[in-house]
Amino acid sequence: MPAPVITLAQMRAWERATWAAGVSEESVMRRAGQAVARCALRMTRAGAEILVLAGKGHNGDDARFAAEQLPDRQVRVLNVTDPDEAVVEVRGFAGELLVDGLFGIGLSRPLAGGWLRLVETLNQSPTPILAVDVPSGLDADTGEPLGDAVRAAVTVTFGAMKRGLWPPKAAPFVGRIEVAADIGLVPCPFKTELNWTLPKDFAHFPPPRPAEGHKGTFGHLAIFAGSQGYHGAAVLAARGALRAMPGLVSVFTTERAYPAVAAQLAQAMVHQWAAGTQLPKSCSAVLFGPGLAGGDVPEALMQEAVRLWKHSPLPVVVDASALAWLPAGPTHPGALRVVTPHPGEAASMLGLAKADVLADRAAMVRNLACDRGNCWVVLKGRHTLIGREQGDLFLNSSGNPQLGQGGSGDVLAGYLAGWLAQPALQADAERTIRHAVWEHGHAADVLAVRQGAWEMMDLIGCLGNSVQMSPAA
Repeated sequence: MPAPVITLAQMRAWERATWAAGVSEESVMRRAGQAVARCALRMTRAGAEILVLAGKGHNGDDARFAAEQLPDRQVRVLNVTDPDEAVVEVRGFAGELLVDGLFGIGLSRPLAGGWLRLVETLNQSPTPILAVDVPSGLDADTGEPLGDAVRAAVTVTFGAMKRGLWPPKAAPFVGRIEVAADIGLVPCPFKTELNWTLPKDFAHFPPPRPAEGHKGTFGHLAIFAGSQGYHGAAVLAARGALRAMPGLVSVFTTERAYPAVAAQLAQAMVHQWAAGTQLPKSCSAVLFGPGLAGGDVPEALMQEAVRLWKHSPLPVVVDASALAWLPAGPTHPGALRVVTPHPGEAASMLGLAKADVLADRAAMVRNLACDRGNCWVVLKGRHTLIGREQGDLFLNSSGNPQLGQGGSGDVLAGYLAGWLAQPALQADAERTIRHAVWEHGHAADVLAVRQGAWEMMDLIGCLGNSVQMSPAA
């Protein structure tokens, strides 16, 4: 199950319930320290110098326990009582990692004086910072810095995601977020609307294919994509779809884009679209949008997209340019609908400014879903947000800034639609959508570690294999 995104008051209540159950604080802190140490080992090389800044509270205890579990590293623990002395130490440090264990979630007033100078010095250091539970100085309920806050490369937070760590305004401080969910606390007593996706949510998913299965068993995806100058989007969407291994993929593209698209696809069937073109009889899902931005996209194709969106009983996924074509109002009763906008596209669909979308992404997902027939919304970006008009919302935990390349969204749209084309998976649309988004991001995480620089064909090659191709492999 995904982990709830909780407030500090809920975290404190969860801790109290744990201590009341007879679990010792020290045992939990030791396991929290283990989680920090595992991350620190991934971030450094054997023999690397690590400076651990430990405050006097429990956050410092977590950091000290982490320092005990860093074999093959040169670790120095600085128990910080005088921030000005720590400033001197940080300025003279030339190692590979700084561990921020100064202040945890209990900080309630703005930093000042020497503590503010220490945070400023940490932020001026070229050395990556690993934050323990929450970057020192950041309000983990609001995402606002208390005077200033440490700008971490990675934050390992304990138990569950804190509400203040995921808003865009917190991103410069928290960096990449890792949730150490299993640190010995009792089961979380809270259920929240907003949830954090965990890799274990996809244990035994997708289910094994039946031994008697054949290409007709696994669905037929129709992709309407590509136009003059944008043929690559159709190719990337189709290749992304094929990584989900539906039985068949058919691509319908414009006359001018057809030669370039057909030349680059062997497994997918490629057709020129013309007015009156019918869906294949075996079609089990439809994707509209990637690369449909050229001047050769006929009005009749736009009208067909609207017709299918409103009336088809098949699952319909809409991405990119085609999002602007979608009318408000209901769709076919019970039919699966998915839109995959980035914040700018979501703003256009709602008639708002992009800043408004980023200010309250959860509300924007609800509004979009309500406006477009209670569709599923995949609001892309840092920690892509998935949900509908009502029910749970899910923050994706995978992905990194290297996904900020042209074609990434086309690959995701194809990959997602390729899964939803499979009849056996359509009944559990929530899990199928979340899995596709998580796997897309995780593939990027694997590539960022294994290759450094990569492009969309590398990402496609990793899709479906990223769990086996872990960064540690």
